[in-house]
Amino acid sequence: MPGRKYLYTERAHYMSPNMHFGIMAEIGSEFDADGIIESIGVLRSAHPLMRSLIAEEEGSSMIYYEEHPELEIPITIEDADDNWQTDYEAVSSAGWNVQKEALLKVYAYPSENGTRVLFITHHLLCDGRGLLQLVQEFADHYTSGARPHPVDEKLMESLDDLPNGSDLRFISRALIRDANKKWRKEGHRVSYDEYLEFERDHDRKQDIKREIKRVDGEELDTLLGLCRENGVSLNDYLVAKMMIDEKTNKVVIASDIRDKIKNYKEGSLGNYATAFSVVVKKKTSEIMELARAVDHEVRSIISKPDREMLVLSCYFNMDPELLDAIAISTLGSFESKAGRFVGSKMFGYEKRDGHCITNLGRAESNTIREGVFIPPASPVNRKAWGVLTINNKMRICSIQSK
Repeated sequence: MPGRKYLYTERAHYMSPNMHFGIMAEIGSEFDADGIIESIGVLRSAHPLMRSLIAEEEGSSMIYYEEHPELEIPITIEDADDNWQTDYEAVSSAGWNVQKEALLKVYAYPSENGTRVLFITHHLLCDGRGLLQLVQEFADHYTSGARPHPVDEKLMESLDDLPNGSDLRFISRALIRDANKKWRKEGHRVSYDEYLEFERDHDRKQDIKREIKRVDGEELDTLLGLCRENGVSLNDYLVAKMMIDEKTNKVVIASDIRDKIKNYKEGSLGNYATAFSVVVKKKTSEIMELARAVDHEVRSIISKPDREMLVLSCYFNMDPELLDAIAISTLGSFESKAGRFVGSKMFGYEKRDGHCITNLGRAESNTIREGVFIPPASPVNRKAWGVLTINNKMRICSIQSK
């Protein structure tokens, strides 16, 4: 139907648990509860997805974003500089009904340096860089009244939106085609109510530990200088460090593709990222030697659209209802051989031993003093790092699923 924003690649986040993440930011402005509420309202007015819920098309497997002008963003104003991790855990353990709850939740605390805010978003609203944009827009309005420009979202709708050459290679296409055929033969689907029951049960059993490492000023400058001398990026170094620390040769990294896809509108929300595995078989404990090998592998992947866009191409080629069934049939009690095959053999839900890094990059801000990116605790991963550097202060939030 015209005007509806349907979920295609975003659908992968619809029925997968722990598809939320956050940014905790220190804002250099005096604490003002009314100002916080006003600034969130300004953001909500600028971004249609912030005032949308997810709806299912009657008699169809299609799902879409449905605007609700009256929808409010839940904002919790704390009267003390409380432990933000407690609030984050409360959201995580409660589950997230995207058909009834706004896709963003906000907590605010007074702090010694001004105001601390915690934005927790569902992955259906945006990716990590989109959330960083939202936090920056909030800080700019909260401190100086600067208003973001309203932007209508233009989401990815087909393989044609990806760079030329992004479609699956023959073997991957054959695997997806076979899974689709088996799924259709099974002749059933997961209801969203079934998924919510599974999600609540799954989240209650989770034991997730979060720690934050701080790398500031001179220490960060020294590290950046070392990376430059060796011709690698900070991200290459971090991947190599995770490989050594965790004794693994495979790390999944997120890749921003805003400058590569054909339909991105500057400033819009939605998901404009892909993820791919970096595998280095080189045996070495010398971190810069390993980082150079990581750099070589990353350059090779991003030069080939069918490798960089592999996961997005899988989403476009897979039956939407099969995509819904992957997590619950691998981790829950829903019976689907097709879903379990995809979840265990292709997406890693069965082993659950993945390692992942999402680095939102480096930024300078006059209104945000520092920030922490809290990555999703995906059931696929044993450990994930969320990295964010603001004003020469790098924060690495490490999450580990036990």
